Amino acid sequence: MRNKFTFSFIILILVSFSMMAQQSAFSSSLYRMQKSPYRNADGTPGANYWQNTADYKVAVTLDTNTNLINGNVIIDYTNESPNDLSFVWLQLDQNITKATSRAASDTFSIEQKEETKGYRLKSVKLQVNGKWVNADYLVNDTRMQIQLPNKLLAKNGNLKIQITYSYLLGAHDPRAGILKTKNGKIYDVSYFYPRMCVYDDVRGWNTLPYLGSGEFYLDYGTVDYTVTVPKGMLVMGSGELQNPKETLTQNQQDRLKKAKNSDKTIFIRTIKEVENESKSVSSKQVTWHYKINNTRDVAWATSKAFVWDAARINLPNGKKSLAMSVYPVESTGKEKWSRATEYLKQSVEHLSDQWFVYPYPKAVNVGGPVGGMEFPGITFDWWQSETKHLYALISHEIGHNWFPMIVGSDERRNAWMDEGFNTFVDIYAQKAFNNGEYAPKRDGEYAPKGGNPAEEIIPFITKPGIPVIMTAADNFKQEDTHPVSYFKTAFGLVLLREVILDPQRFDFAFKNYTQNWAFKHPTPNDFFNAIENGAGEDLTWFWKGWFFNNHLLDQAVRSVKYIDGDPAKGALITLENKDKMVMPVFISVTDVSNKEYQIKRPVEIWRKGNIWTLKLDTKTEIKKVVLDEQHRLPDINRDNNIWDNK
Repeated sequence: MRNKFTFSFIILILVSFSMMAQQSAFSSSLYRMQKSPYRNADGTPGANYWQNTADYKVAVTLDTNTNLINGNVIIDYTNESPNDLSFVWLQLDQNITKATSRAASDTFSIEQKEETKGYRLKSVKLQVNGKWVNADYLVNDTRMQIQLPNKLLAKNGNLKIQITYSYLLGAHDPRAGILKTKNGKIYDVSYFYPRMCVYDDVRGWNTLPYLGSGEFYLDYGTVDYTVTVPKGMLVMGSGELQNPKETLTQNQQDRLKKAKNSDKTIFIRTIKEVENESKSVSSKQVTWHYKINNTRDVAWATSKAFVWDAARINLPNGKKSLAMSVYPVESTGKEKWSRATEYLKQSVEHLSDQWFVYPYPKAVNVGGPVGGMEFPGITFDWWQSETKHLYALISHEIGHNWFPMIVGSDERRNAWMDEGFNTFVDIYAQKAFNNGEYAPKRDGEYAPKGGNPAEEIIPFITKPGIPVIMTAADNFKQEDTHPVSYFKTAFGLVLLREVILDPQRFDFAFKNYTQNWAFKHPTPNDFFNAIENGAGEDLTWFWKGWFFNNHLLDQAVRSVKYIDGDPAKGALITLENKDKMVMPVFISVTDVSNKEYQIKRPVEIWRKGNIWTLKLDTKTEIKKVVLDEQHRLPDINRDNNIWDNK
């Protein structure tokens, strides 16, 4: 008697726990923010939204004998906030290479002698009453604090900072580097000048150190910069070249004009020209002048070894831009980089049509030492990539110009808001490219050929100890970054678009989010609110289960019975949600006469518990019931998705 009672009690506890798990998915929201004058509850910027502005004037020289970069930057910083500031913070990301840095044991560290590591600051000055005076500053790891002699006044207070510095360009930096080719070295250069930390309405100063995995969070402004290199080297950078007559040959200028009116790729610098001109040696220096507006950052690459081609980008409403690729002779070939500009052009055109019009005068794709890295108007991609992998790489990196370059989220805290969103838009860009030449997009090395994303993701979401999507970028183990920030986020958005909502509602909400937060700083809360308001759905259960937790989905067919035991009176199909994640259900029913029924029921069927029964009007016995027959859901146990009368 005791054993029977104990067993029944345990069963009751387990059933109660399962029911509570379902109901907790629909409990009050985890993510609702408090009322703010700067951010609206519908996920749009508030009437009093503000953000500070940082304009930069940068001048750098690259010594190709020593790989030393000497630089000077003047920062024009405007305090748009409602608060007076007694100090400011800057990012000194090159200090990651110091032995004393917080990331010193990280694999991203660069092998250099200690005395050559990081920024060497020659002077740090402030402009006070029209004169430059030495600043009172403190360097801590990859950050610099400047304590101001007078407060920087709220609402349009202005501050000018001048920093003279140098650092050694390393060969093993994941976001910059040097590649030797038969026609000369290729230099990819990024994070090459001190930049302002963001001061915002959410956290004040955002001073997370640069540890390697987390990328950047920066304010918008104009960057006007010059790069001085030996004569004969091409410099490709973010923005518009301001002095083409001083830097380009007449042939190159003429060919560029032709490319601006051509949908076909035009050579600006041919293989033969590279091979002939790379042999020349000159002691003369040439300065390349670039400028880009409304940007978070800039990057550039330089080499004698660049083959250069370009084609016109056709944007909505008759607007135009220019796609350009530069790469070494070794990368040429039909299956290699000779199609790079085609890939770049069509990616920008698709994303502009779908979400937001590309805002910059050109898009540059550099084939060089960096495996894949994005910046406004320019991307660095691996020079040995080919065919589908090259397309996927180019499309993904230029896609980052939408997330997070245009929609300026915080990459160090929320990698999923750039990597995941960008992977999501990649899926549809790849489907659209050349009538699906490389479709469907699979998640790189994580996806077997011909697999299904809903099945491919199971090993990752069931992995013990896997972090949740909301984990900060630097807190991921390297092997978990891609499955969570890229794959799980992107697949979650596919579920929203194609399963939970529908493409029309999702696209409207996602496009509004993109346009409302263009060149601004959205938080996760803003995104969640924007999608709910735009789509007209309370998605608390989804954000909670998929983003804030690693809840798993296990839908099952529990039983099939007939009313009064008579199939002619109808069938009772009982389903069970056996784990914490909830989803809509897709039920495929076949009766003995082979008549088929396709039924979809919304997620609300699980609001009151984990057991739900469908009454189906039938006339004959049921032969088979299958849940999620098309495998759209990440169900961790498909063995219990099928019932048959055998």
